[in-house]
Amino acid sequence: MHVSPPARLILTTFLAFALFALAGCGKKNAGSADSSNASSAPRKILQVGNGAEPQFVDPQLATGVPENHLLIALFEGLVGENPDPAGDPVPAVAERWEISKDGLTYTFHLRPDAKWTNGRAVTSRDFVRAYQRILNPALAAEYVYMMFVVKGAEDYFQGSLKDFSKTGFQAPDDQTLVLTLRRPAPFLLHAMVHPAWFPLPIETLEKFGGMASRDQTWTRAENIVGNGPFKMKAWYPNQKIIMERSPTYWDREHVKLDEIHFHAVELADTEERMFRAGQLHITNEMPLTKIAAYKREMPEALNIAPWCGTYFYRFNIARKPLNDVRVRRALALAIDRESLVKNVTLGGETPAYALVPPNTAGYVSKHRLSGDLAEAKHLLAEAGFPGGRGFPRLNVLYNNLEKHRVVAEALQEMWRRNLGIDVSLVNEEWRVYLVDQKSINFDIQRAGWLADYADPHVFFDLWTTGNGNNCTNWGNATYDNLLQAALNTKTQEERYAVYNDMEKIIIDELPIIPLFFYTHARLVSPKVLNYRTTFLDTYPWKLVDLKP
Repeated sequence: MHVSPPARLILTTFLAFALFALAGCGKKNAGSADSSNASSAPRKILQVGNGAEPQFVDPQLATGVPENHLLIALFEGLVGENPDPAGDPVPAVAERWEISKDGLTYTFHLRPDAKWTNGRAVTSRDFVRAYQRILNPALAAEYVYMMFVVKGAEDYFQGSLKDFSKTGFQAPDDQTLVLTLRRPAPFLLHAMVHPAWFPLPIETLEKFGGMASRDQTWTRAENIVGNGPFKMKAWYPNQKIIMERSPTYWDREHVKLDEIHFHAVELADTEERMFRAGQLHITNEMPLTKIAAYKREMPEALNIAPWCGTYFYRFNIARKPLNDVRVRRALALAIDRESLVKNVTLGGETPAYALVPPNTAGYVSKHRLSGDLAEAKHLLAEAGFPGGRGFPRLNVLYNNLEKHRVVAEALQEMWRRNLGIDVSLVNEEWRVYLVDQKSINFDIQRAGWLADYADPHVFFDLWTTGNGNNCTNWGNATYDNLLQAALNTKTQEERYAVYNDMEKIIIDELPIIPLFFYTHARLVSPKVLNYRTTFLDTYPWKLVDLKP
């Protein structure tokens, strides 16, 4: 954004005042101590912008980033995210574990002081029953496929195995959990940081709807029971969710914050104004047009980091003319990705011509989307739409965030200018958008995939036929078989070679259009200590501190 000299002076003064306020000077704001009680220690209350109102606060049903930020505060799995991006997962509810030499048996030993917020000990049965729940087809959990690495899990889900006790999920005693795999899964410990692997408070679910129910009464503030570093204190729909430090958490002495307030704010401009007013310490997003100004005037508050994710558009290939790969390829080749990241997204993103982000556990994509505008025009004409004539007006669905809107508008213009076709843009609130995604109620959909764990596998398994997160109506038997072959390889080099074969199929058939690899641009107050944006954006809340 070009700023004229008078405007720059105003902006500089305004940002300087904001920094002064965020540093704790001036009037009392959110998270400051009560001046009427100067003798007491100031409470540390972190104010966080969390994007959209969450759809679920249920570890097995939630699928979005806003939900994940809440879940890693409320719950904890066997292992935890290592704040060192090069490190392996760290002990959490499991204080230690052993892996058999053949890589098929994982034995976890639960720490005896792990407790739920109702005071009951967390047991291995809470994990086993949770896994039995997610494998119930009636629950329709999108992440159920993560369990399929365990022996008998997929058969139980499909109904060919009726007796759950015959699966590889076993609890020989309250503090021992044994998982027997169907084949080695070298990424398993990394995968287990995902909420789908978290334990559940069994008696709470049974009290409110039952284990197979999608009823979310159990996640209301007055009902929810968790085992994480924080517990839910209050939920004000479409406003904020308040978490407070859990008195029963096993590592509570190392939790720095008294409370975290997660604000449901979808508009980046609103978040930025709240940040300047001292109402937020950390934003979820920031206005793209203000990145340059913050780089100049307040770089200490600007946080831009790589994010392990790919931004793409989905096709509903069951709808004509998107069932024709020539049309899909024409639309993909007509996009100027270099211009998109330079002039539209503005956050230092990298154009994506493949599926997997760079630096994902050492994987290198050997196949790339290639071609030019001349080829795009030829393909469209070959498909029966020369110069775009006769092409139906398709809808492009996106959810309410500034970045998604400007990207959609840019692609709309590129397709009009380069191919002579017009598309309509449809924006929806997050919850409605997710419903339409799951039911594949769209022509083209704005989407993105942020890694659940740091391994390329997470970018390949969701495109298998019928996967709950596929949502394209696309499937390919060869691709499905290759995924199983990848899991049967003996070395990482062999596994990555199979993934490259799978990536070629995606690029050849294009059920999606890769656009760019994510970065995360947000604002972080200088008052916030021990926080950074990690490659997975799952930095442990219990490590974050706040200056008094």
